[in-house]
Amino acid sequence: MKNFVLIGVAGYIAPRHLKAIKDTGNNLLAVLDKNDSVGVLDTCFPQAHFFTEFERFDRHLEKLKRDGTKIDFVTVCSPNYLHDAHIRFGLRLGADVICEKPMVLNPWNVDALMEMEKETGHKIYNILQLRHHPALIALKKQVDAAKPRKHTVDLQYITARGNWYRYTWKGNEEKSGGIVSNIGIHFFDTLCWIFGKCKQLRVDRLDEQTAAGYLELEGAAVNWQLSIDEQLLPEKIKQAGGRTFRSLLIDGNAVDFSVGFDDLHTKSYEAILKGERSELSDVRDVIDLIHRIRNSKK
Repeated sequence: MKNFVLIGVAGYIAPRHLKAIKDTGNNLLAVLDKNDSVGVLDTCFPQAHFFTEFERFDRHLEKLKRDGTKIDFVTVCSPNYLHDAHIRFGLRLGADVICEKPMVLNPWNVDALMEMEKETGHKIYNILQLRHHPALIALKKQVDAAKPRKHTVDLQYITARGNWYRYTWKGNEEKSGGIVSNIGIHFFDTLCWIFGKCKQLRVDRLDEQTAAGYLELEGAAVNWQLSIDEQLLPEKIKQAGGRTFRSLLIDGNAVDFSVGFDDLHTKSYEAILKGERSELSDVRDVIDLIHRIRNSKK
């Protein structure tokens, strides 16, 4: 059994990490979040110590260490712009770190973390859960078998967000990286994982709600669109009361990955606990890509 601590538990994604820690048979010692709406802890770890102030959280962890309690992993689910600081904290604590997407917002932040890995001897793991989706694993095998064939790809992902979104850190590009980082990172990672590195890119639209463009990958020509604008949802989705639309076409054929998302974080943790991970240099390529997209209109 491994001992975890968690930074950021009041947000959208933390419950999946709580479930993954529990489902893999591990223990959560302590949790930090400046917000105190954290009743979700009762579903998995009601005994975990909870802190709203970093200083008290830090003091508690130091006491655990001095009392002989080993902290194996720090899981980071804080806002995107705080990830690199919280990763560094975990490494200095003497733990390995599991971080939600995107690991950082800028490629040079990855370079600094790679140096800290070497200095501390501890590892950083990024949650890239779509790499564990059965339909996408099957697609990668098909693409690998068909090399060096060049494919055409059309990606559309619309996940509607209400007015609240713009008033949170997610709606602040300096803190979230904008929608390309916040909702697009997993899709860009998956495309690069399957089809290779980006050789060229073009951005046709980039604003607070919608981004669209073209990528020339080593193995594919990709047209893509991301949006949080509910007006762009297909009419049949809106009529059914839906808020999300995903479409991935490879050479004109639809790849169905509309289901199978429920346990991907648990699968990610299972792989991490076996020591499996994507190298930070691999993660850096995608961070660099979204950084280039984000800054293409500046």
